[in-house]
Amino acid sequence: MELGITMFATDRAMDPVALARAAEERGLASLYVPEHTHIPVSRRTVPPTGEAELPEHYARTLDPFVALAAAAAATERIRVGTGICLVAQHDPIVTAKAVATLDLLSGGRFVFGIGFGWNREEMESHGVDPDRRRERVREHVLTMQRLWSDEVAHFHGDHVHLEPSWAWPKPRQRPWPPVLIGGGPGPTLFRHVAGYADGWMPVGGAGVAAALPALRGAWEEAGRDPAALRIVPFGTLPDPGKLDHYASLGATEVVLRVPSAPADEVLPVLDRHARLAESYG
Repeated sequence: MELGITMFATDRAMDPVALARAAEERGLASLYVPEHTHIPVSRRTVPPTGEAELPEHYARTLDPFVALAAAAAATERIRVGTGICLVAQHDPIVTAKAVATLDLLSGGRFVFGIGFGWNREEMESHGVDPDRRRERVREHVLTMQRLWSDEVAHFHGDHVHLEPSWAWPKPRQRPWPPVLIGGGPGPTLFRHVAGYADGWMPVGGAGVAAALPALRGAWEEAGRDPAALRIVPFGTLPDPGKLDHYASLGATEVVLRVPSAPADEVLPVLDRHARLAESYG
C-alpha cells in the first residue's frame, strides 16, 4: 500500500511544483489537487464541511491540469492526479485532450480522480442541471474513454454527441489513465464505479469496511476482474491503526491530507507522512 498526499493548491499555499518535489524527495507516491472553477457567493448549497462558511481556499484553487502539468515537469517519479475533477462542468472532448496530453508528457503518471460535485450554484453557472449531473458525468467519461482508446472515436447519448472523430495524442497509460470516482458509499455511486471507472476514492475514509461488500458485489456483477478494483481512501488524517486497517481491506493507496498553507507549515507535515510511508513501502 502506497501513501500519497492531497492539498488545496491555491495562490496562497505552497506552490505545487515545490510541493511535488518535496513529496517525491520524501518517498511519497502521489500528489492530488482538487478543483473548483469558482465559488458563487450564494450559500443556497450547504457547505460539505459542516461549517457556516466555506474556507477561503475553496475559492482560490488553481486550475488542476495546469498545476499538475507544472508539477509533473519538475519531477520524475511521483504520480499526479485530480482529487477531484468536476467532470460535469467540463467539455469532454477538450478534457480528454488535456488528460491525454498530461499523461503522455508525464510519462504515464496521471490519475484521473473525478466526482459529481456538491455546489449546485457552481454547476448551474456552467449550465449543468444538478439533478442530472451524474448521468452527465457518466457520458462525459465514456466519451473520453473512446477518445483515449479508439482510432476513430464516437459516442451518442443524451448529453454528448460525438461524430466519428480522430483525436491524438493518446495517453501513455493504456487503455487510459486510472479513473477513480470520489464520493460517499451507496448503490448509485457503486453502479458508476463498476460501470465505467477503475476504482473508488472514499473521501475521508469513514465506513469503507462496511461498504466494500456492496462495491465488490456491484463490480463482479458488472463482469469486472475483482483483482483490478482500486480502493484509494482520500483526504485521510492518519491515526494509530487507521493505515493498518486500510491495508487489511486491500487499499492500494491512501491519500493523506496536508494543509493549504505556506511551505513552513506544510513541510513538517510532509516529514511526518514520509515516516509513515517508510512503513508501507
